[in-house]
Amino acid sequence: MAIPVIIILLEFFNIFFRRRALSVFSLFLTLLVATVMVGSYYTGVADGQEAFDMLSQAGKGELKEHKELGIVLVYASLALVILKLFFMLFRGALSRILFLMITLAFAGTIFKQGHDGGELVYKFGANNEALQKALDENIDLRDEFEELKSECEEKKSSIKNDEVETKEETVSKKEEEEPQVQVESDNNISNEDTNKS
Repeated sequence: MAIPVIIILLEFFNIFFRRRALSVFSLFLTLLVATVMVGSYYTGVADGQEAFDMLSQAGKGELKEHKELGIVLVYASLALVILKLFFMLFRGALSRILFLMITLAFAGTIFKQGHDGGELVYKFGANNEALQKALDENIDLRDEFEELKSECEEKKSSIKNDEVETKEETVSKKEEEEPQVQVESDNNISNEDTNKS
């Protein structure tokens, strides 16, 4: 946001030139900044509510911090207007320097807020079409994965059923063969007995 930088430059020049017009123009720009900050807060709340569900846990935490700093900036911008009016009553250089320092801190906080907002968009994908597309693809892939998983489970159960049937057939064949082997061994024993006699 360039307006606080312009206010800083105006206040810096006003320390040396002490013109009432510079102070009035600085007041106008400070009012404009306060108005923009209030509007930015409300648009940010709307965007944040829309983006919150799509963000990761880290992104949600970052969004909460961004919102809290936005609230602070709204109140700070309103306080900046009041301080400007207060310091306009005192025409000394000390009041102008103090207001300049406060405006510098305010501008630094605005730049931090802008950086955090950029991270939300570019690092965490807040309100980003590419993120929405990736989430949609992710949902499609999950659905496909679930379908494949259920098909795999069905095939596993059919293979197990086939194995059980095969084992049952093998066991039944062995049972059928065992009596014949037993009968043959009984016949062999009786034949040996007969041969001995």
